[in-house]
Amino acid sequence: MTQDLNSLAQALYDTTDQLLRHCPDLAPWRPEVGFRPRLSDADLITLALMQALLGYTNETRWLRYARTHLSEQFPYLPQQSGYNKRLRKAAGLIRLLIRHLATHTSSWTDDVWVIDSTPVECARSRETVKRSQLAGWAQYGYCASHSRFFWGLRLHLVCTLSGLPIAFALTGAKADERTTLTEIFETEPDLVNQRPNQTLIADKNYFGRDFEQVLTQAGLCLLRPARKGESPRAGAALFRPLRQVVESINQTFKGQLDLERHGGRTPEGVVVRVLQRVLALTAAIWHNDRTGQPVLRSLTAYDH
Repeated sequence: MTQDLNSLAQALYDTTDQLLRHCPDLAPWRPEVGFRPRLSDADLITLALMQALLGYTNETRWLRYARTHLSEQFPYLPQQSGYNKRLRKAAGLIRLLIRHLATHTSSWTDDVWVIDSTPVECARSRETVKRSQLAGWAQYGYCASHSRFFWGLRLHLVCTLSGLPIAFALTGAKADERTTLTEIFETEPDLVNQRPNQTLIADKNYFGRDFEQVLTQAGLCLLRPARKGESPRAGAALFRPLRQVVESINQTFKGQLDLERHGGRTPEGVVVRVLQRVLALTAAIWHNDRTGQPVLRSLTAYDH
């Protein structure tokens, strides 16, 4: 099995098609009576993956490129509006596919996770903020890593040291990181119930006696830097170099997968565009794992 975009796209198509054949109820709902889509759901997911990896943030430009260069693989391509509607309706399938791919990698059983949140900017001008459909969900927040304010959302990501997404959530910019993390584990209790000795590496914002007690009761060992005025915490010297891993993963989302240029203007649009990028990273790690690559998080072979 080779390591290039075509082989990754074919592997994802085969996996998605097989999954939908065995579990047809996972496909987006459509009326029993009516026209059968000319573009299958497996083809749609494959197109969404390739769009994210090739860096096309504009759907019209992407479909124009696909008609010119991918007509043999995809004889029929919808108009931009149809592609956008199909993609938004497929958000649930993409989310399930992300988990399916992740559980079929060797990194899924890693006993060390890293957790952090990163800004997902949705607007800059005041006029855009006032008329945006994201108002009420998107908020003004502060990014300490880049010393700047922004208006938008936050992507909270739990991943392995190799970058494999384990769980994630999209919240307003002011959402408390500790509350979001506990809600992630409450929503998916099997994530931690099946891992009694899991280590979680976080930054200084994940603090609090009650919060740490909840994690301890769930079987999680939290490692984080000591806050100002706290006594030194055990293991700080060991996990400090690993703490930069999550910053590198966030940079993969922003630098290679254009997370901050998602182009979403509605809640559904933003959600599916973020899912596209999580799918792209997960699928690349899954394929690199299957092909025996030394660096699982490398996207270089798939971005051209």
